[in-house]
Amino acid sequence: MTELTTRRRLLMTAAALPALSLLAACGEQAGEAQAQESGTQAPEPAGTVDMEELLKPGPLPEQAQGPEDAPVTIVEYASMTCPHCAHFHETTYPALKEKYMDAGKVRFILREFPFDPRAEAAFMLARCSDNKYFAMVDVLFKQQNNWAGVQDARTALLNIAKLAGFTQESFQACLTDQKLLDDVRAVRARGAEFNVDSTPTFFINGQRYAGAMSIEQMSAIIDPLL
Repeated sequence: MTELTTRRRLLMTAAALPALSLLAACGEQAGEAQAQESGTQAPEPAGTVDMEELLKPGPLPEQAQGPEDAPVTIVEYASMTCPHCAHFHETTYPALKEKYMDAGKVRFILREFPFDPRAEAAFMLARCSDNKYFAMVDVLFKQQNNWAGVQDARTALLNIAKLAGFTQESFQACLTDQKLLDDVRAVRARGAEFNVDSTPTFFINGQRYAGAMSIEQMSAIIDPLL
């Protein structure tokens, strides 16, 4: 994919490229004792970043859930065509939201790291869905098999978008928004500066973890930070 890729190719491109994803290895860290009590060890972080630098404003407004003053901040870089990302958002994320975000303990930020044109298109639609970003992401992940690898991705995405209130015209306008596409790509480029090279990648209070984690694994990381 090059910068010359047109919005029409976003919709008509062939099956999505396989998303790269690695499962994080289990390891010992500060939360080992609590993790052992729950029967799950906290995964070992793959590195650290400066949280102040990570949280600097980027090219697009942050899409976040949970209070800004929460003691734990999680930043996830995801690709909409990544099956491991879909699995995380279908299985772990609802429990994470209920247990931590809704309780005011975690602020969760989702950032775009698309691996292919279809992932770009899906993120653009989420961005164009007014205040329905997370709801749109949720639907797109749940229906990933219905659009990410099918031949007629345009029709599949349009049908999903209509459920979120898009018309044919607003759908087309969104996916021909060059500035939005450039900004989505800029979010990904900035993620690469923090050594993101697979999805999902999580930064939890500055610690980097690669791979989709269970709620037990995430709890083993989060609980000692509270």
